[in-house]
Amino acid sequence: MRGADLIHFARRAATGNPLRASLLVLAMAIGVAAVVVLTALGDGARRYVMHEFSSLGSNLVIVLPGRSQTGGFSPGGAITNTPRDLTVDDAQALLRASAVVRVAPLAVGTSEISAGGKLREVMVAGTTAQYTQLRNMAMAQGRFLAEGDWRRGAAEAVIGAKVREEMFGNTSALGQLVRIGDRRVRIVGVLAASGQGLGMNTDELVFVPVALAQAMFNSNTLFRILIEAHGRDAIALAKVQVADILKLRHDGEQDVTVITQDAVLATFDRLLGALTLGVAGIAAISLAVAGILVMNVMLVSVTQRTAEIGLLKALGATGGVIRLVFLVEAAMLSLAGALLGFVLGQAGAALVRQLYPAFPAYPPDWAVLAGLATALVTGILFGVLPARRAARLDPVQALAKR
Repeated sequence: MRGADLIHFARRAATGNPLRASLLVLAMAIGVAAVVVLTALGDGARRYVMHEFSSLGSNLVIVLPGRSQTGGFSPGGAITNTPRDLTVDDAQALLRASAVVRVAPLAVGTSEISAGGKLREVMVAGTTAQYTQLRNMAMAQGRFLAEGDWRRGAAEAVIGAKVREEMFGNTSALGQLVRIGDRRVRIVGVLAASGQGLGMNTDELVFVPVALAQAMFNSNTLFRILIEAHGRDAIALAKVQVADILKLRHDGEQDVTVITQDAVLATFDRLLGALTLGVAGIAAISLAVAGILVMNVMLVSVTQRTAEIGLLKALGATGGVIRLVFLVEAAMLSLAGALLGFVLGQAGAALVRQLYPAFPAYPPDWAVLAGLATALVTGILFGVLPARRAARLDPVQALAKR
């Protein structure tokens, strides 16, 4: 039997029972679509987190209070177990490091802002003028906090876009006096809208000088210190220099945790990469189920087409040709299901991107290729048993059942 005849015969056999073929193709399509959509979600989560961390700033080194030994950094442990707090003096001392370009201390707390009879709770971040450069933040109006002595904060504030909208509406916020907690400050700038990022919405923040924030919260402790290294190649050196300076200032105690942006990104990349592989494996189980369905359908087909198989053998078809006919039929059904599943999966991923524009739900190429290949291989593999059974039929007994 020629190749073209073999494909034509297998195609007619596959479409001989439209309902059965449609259900089989649908089962395979659901498996492939599940692989495509779930890997798109998993890889999309990885890309989203990586982008959010990258947006924190470039060449970033972060100092956290408390020493992380094993099992990662615990914010709760940092608060309760740290022998010594991070201070503004610690932050200024880090400017001596040769690998460091900028340093921005950060003190965080919550307070109330009131203006024109309106009142709302906000998160207050105390920092310095270098914070916007370090974080690559843009101003919509006015300026950021002024340069000056870190220990003497001017009575000024910079507010996020949402705070400006809720407190002042269409009125200009620049130059307005507001009360934050028990302090009166003047608004000197409004940040450009940037939205949610790693659990903190910059649009709802109020920035004040670090000394003013510490006075508001009656605390000398810093939440963390953000540091920018000279370049990517200087990140490792900056980390070492920062750790050495703070150890010297803290009487030889290594009581802080110094992490780098690259280390954080690598950790999340590994975790979310493993998550993507995990969900792809779970989705692939449905392909195995679809493969079993292929085998069951083909076994039923062998029983229903016994006389046809006997006639082919009587006309000279060998056992190898019979096996090939059934394997080609299984491959055609599996391929049709794989292609349909690919289309459905891409449509599902596109729908997720449409509903959540900030979420990059694009299926990775390896997942798409693996899903298509797995569907095809599964269909052929589970089609082997029915093909072998058909090839072993005796032509005389098969024709007797006609």
